[in-house]
Amino acid sequence: MIHFFEKGQGQPLILLHGFCESSELWDPLAMELCKSFRVLCPDLPGFGRSPLNHSSFTLEDIAEQLESWMELHGIHSPILLGHSLGGYLALALLERLGTRVKAIGLLHSTALADEKEKIETRNRTLIFLKKHGVEKFVTSFIPPLFSQKNQAQFRGEIDGLILRAKPCQVETLMAYTLAMRDRKERLTLIKEFSGPSLLLAGTEDLAVKIESSRVQKGAFTHYVELQGVGHMGMIEEREKVLDKVRQFLATAMK
Repeated sequence: MIHFFEKGQGQPLILLHGFCESSELWDPLAMELCKSFRVLCPDLPGFGRSPLNHSSFTLEDIAEQLESWMELHGIHSPILLGHSLGGYLALALLERLGTRVKAIGLLHSTALADEKEKIETRNRTLIFLKKHGVEKFVTSFIPPLFSQKNQAQFRGEIDGLILRAKPCQVETLMAYTLAMRDRKERLTLIKEFSGPSLLLAGTEDLAVKIESSRVQKGAFTHYVELQGVGHMGMIEEREKVLDKVRQFLATAMK
C-alpha cells in the first residue's frame, strides 16, 4: 500500500521524492501548485509511511507499484515531476506508460546510467550502510546535498530532513542504492518522448554533476540551470524553482 497526500483538482501532477526523503519534501510546492492542479505526492515504498514489501527490487518494480497505485486512484495522463531518485522512477514510469504521460520533469536527476565513478560511490555507500547503519549515514549524506554556501542558512531544513530519514530501514536504503546503481540509461526515451520535458540542474550539485546535465540538455524541451545551487533546489531556491516549474507546466497544458 502506498501512502500519499493530494491537494487540488484538475490535471493530475505527481511529485516523486528522492532517496532518504518522503512526500513531506513537496509540502511548500504542493501548497502553491494545487491551486491549478490535482497534486499527488506519494511516499515511495520503504520511505515515509509506505511499507516496503520486498528487500530486493529494481526501479522497474517500484514503477510497476506506482502504476498500480495510479490505477487504484483514477490517475490518468499525469504530469510527472521527480527529484533525484524520483526522477529515475518518473523515467521508468514513462517507459511503462508512454503516451499516457502528459509531461515529465527531472529535478536534480539524470536520464543517464551511472558512470564508473558513481558506481564506485554507490558501492562505498553499501559498505558504509552495512557497517555503520542508517543514522550515521543520513547524518553525513544529507548536508552535502546542499551547496556548501547554503548549508548554514538551511541548517533547520537539513536537520529536519535528517530527522525524517532516521526511521528508514537499512535494508531499504541498501536495496534502493543497488537499484539506482544498476538502472539503465533512458536518454533515448526522453528524446523520443513527444510531450514536454524538463531538466532542472544546480551548478553546485555534487550528486548530479552540472557537466552531466549540460550533456543531456538537448534531449529535453526545457532546461533550467540554477546558479550556486546544490542538489536541493526546491529548498535552496524555492521561489525560483516554483516559478520555473509553473512555466513548464503552463507549456504542458497548452
